[in-house]
Amino acid sequence: MNTCQPWDPQCYDRKLALRLESVRALFILHPPYPDPYAPSDFDLTDNSIARLPIVPVLDPVRTARPSPSATGGTTVINAKFYGRNDRLGAAPWSTNFAAASSLRHIRQLGIDVSSGSRIASGRRTSIDRKKQRSGERGVCALFGMESGRPKDVGILAIDIYFPPSCVQQEALEAHDGASKGKYTIGLGQDCMAFCTEVEDVISMSLTVVTSLLKKYQIDPKQIGRLEVGSETVIDKSKSIKTWIMQIFEVHLFGKLVEYGNTDVEGVDSTNACYGGTAALFNCVNWVESSSWDGRYGLVVCTDSAVYAEGPARPTGGAAAIAMLIGPNAPFAFESKYRGTHMSHVYDFYKPNLASEYPVVDGKLSQTCYLMALDACYNLYCSKFEKFEGKQFSISDSDYFVFHSPYNKLVQKSFARLYFNDFLRNTSAVEKDAKEKLEPFSNLIGDESYQSRDLEKVSQQVAKTLYDAKVQPSTLLPKQLGNMYTASLYAAFASVIHNKHKTLVGQRIVMFSYGSGLTSTMFSFKLQEGQHPFSLPNIASILNVSEKLERRHVVPPEKFVETLKLMEHRYGAKDFETSRDTSLLTPGTFYLMKVDSMYRRHYARKDA
Repeated sequence: MNTCQPWDPQCYDRKLALRLESVRALFILHPPYPDPYAPSDFDLTDNSIARLPIVPVLDPVRTARPSPSATGGTTVINAKFYGRNDRLGAAPWSTNFAAASSLRHIRQLGIDVSSGSRIASGRRTSIDRKKQRSGERGVCALFGMESGRPKDVGILAIDIYFPPSCVQQEALEAHDGASKGKYTIGLGQDCMAFCTEVEDVISMSLTVVTSLLKKYQIDPKQIGRLEVGSETVIDKSKSIKTWIMQIFEVHLFGKLVEYGNTDVEGVDSTNACYGGTAALFNCVNWVESSSWDGRYGLVVCTDSAVYAEGPARPTGGAAAIAMLIGPNAPFAFESKYRGTHMSHVYDFYKPNLASEYPVVDGKLSQTCYLMALDACYNLYCSKFEKFEGKQFSISDSDYFVFHSPYNKLVQKSFARLYFNDFLRNTSAVEKDAKEKLEPFSNLIGDESYQSRDLEKVSQQVAKTLYDAKVQPSTLLPKQLGNMYTASLYAAFASVIHNKHKTLVGQRIVMFSYGSGLTSTMFSFKLQEGQHPFSLPNIASILNVSEKLERRHVVPPEKFVETLKLMEHRYGAKDFETSRDTSLLTPGTFYLMKVDSMYRRHYARKDA
């Protein structure tokens, strides 16, 4: 094994070549001097470098005299490098190199790409323009960039956490005195996850972020932006993101505790269930921008959805999702086709800050959801047609993933897209479906949203396509309930779980909705990805089946009792929880107490 301690004097003037698997590149390193703060060993054969979204390069501030050249299609960079005076984490490259994300950063390395010269020992020397351009293309290839910009930016990795406690909807029907099938058929739900007194959106966030970083072996220092989407208000000033920073300030993966990374941009985004999508867009836009410093973005969607006693209560749920963002992603954004619709409406809102229960106009909210879906779909289609030169229909996407307050609305939503295809181009639907939908072709305005007959017929004619294109996304939303910001991405995780073996080359269209209202339709193009960001490994780490099997089903009476306790403690101070972690898996964070100054204290269940 080629192992070198670069800061060891015995490594002086020793050249060590490393050929990267992902690109044809060669770094020849000249370790210049010992650094007493460096790690005891430096293994160039480990796979830590493969875990970075791009190939790391030399620190643009402390590097001397790099020069690019093109040799047989292989980019060679000869440079001296200097270690920083801090200890390294799991991926040693990440703290000794700052990644260049644009040609501007390459210029900071000392490469003058505009004048055809390189800077050496304080003077400019002419270089061959052809070689220069070739060198630039090679450097851009190193960072997964096209024309100086990162390419295939999207989701590299995803993980989910949900509470182990759940209540069955069928049992809740009987407890509430509802007609049989009202929750299971009328809403289309099976189970509902909920937080007990020892869990909340902060503990779930800490758990899922720690899990993702550990399972993908990501050093917290590799995170440059952290965005949180949530509508669950714990504090009107302090963001959930600041609680999560505990993971980045102090390494929690081992017994050794050391200070880590506080250079992490981003805060919380809030607008009902749309906050997670806003957080995702913020991270993606950052990676695609000139502000990107080459590190990963991290998105957290976390919510606990609870309702007062009544017809809305069975539409609750709870979960947290974490997503790692960077270039060369297996789930790459098709940003050109994004369609957004936003408007002012009172369909679902939380004006009473003394309560976490919302005010809901159920009928209006469903209408607003479908109206927003129509607007976003038409915008998405028009943008697709502009760039592709052909009409878009549901046949052009392999899967559709919807924000899922309850499954019945998802069924109606896909049927609505089918009806839109019929209105836009009757040849896009089958002859039998065309004949059944024809009587509704002249409905205008709200008429089509209120027509029960259209709703029923459109679901019937779209049933076969629904089973193929939507059903694979419904597992987690039906089992966990409405997770607000996490709902859309739990549905996305369900597709990965069910179809990861056949996803390469396919398209997934996503529809995100948040009451009030905000909505966007966007899509991913899927590729295999490189380990550990490969589709099979992502599905394995999600481990959906085992997580569902580990849940503990509680009777409705216990569920109601828990909600009453949580209602009493909402906004309260100076109390301690039971600290009962018997249902929690090792590594799960939990709430211990809220002190007399409203400060929340969390702990982590040991293995």
